[in-house]
Amino acid sequence: AANEAAKTAEQLRNSAMAADTLFFFDFDKSDLKQDALDDLDAHAKYLAADRSAKVRLEGHADERGTRAYNLALGERRANAVARYLVIQGVNRSQIESVSYGEERPLSLSRDENGWSRNRRVELIYQ
Repeated sequence: AANEAAKTAEQLRNSAMAADTLFFFDFDKSDLKQDALDDLDAHAKYLAADRSAKVRLEGHADERGTRAYNLALGERRANAVARYLVIQGVNRSQIESVSYGEERPLSLSRDENGWSRNRRVELIYQ
């Protein structure tokens, strides 16, 4: 039984490591998109099974809007991901949330294509 549990834990870890760690958002929104849920579920199952695992959620925004507004928006986005993980059984103490607002863009393109890449939360295992 212990061997089976170890195998399951390893499978959960492998699924989490294979899952996407970038979650994108619509303009000025902080609600999770449906297409993010399967990947978030993989992370949640692993984190719930391994209480020693920890993640940092980094919230980001595109350059439109004030610096203060974008910091708050990035925080709302990170918190939306954190809330989802907790609802799925992750302990809140396993999650650190931070917002970088518009400070760390993935794309420097000043168009919708670039901005859409910058409206995101990055999930990073610690």
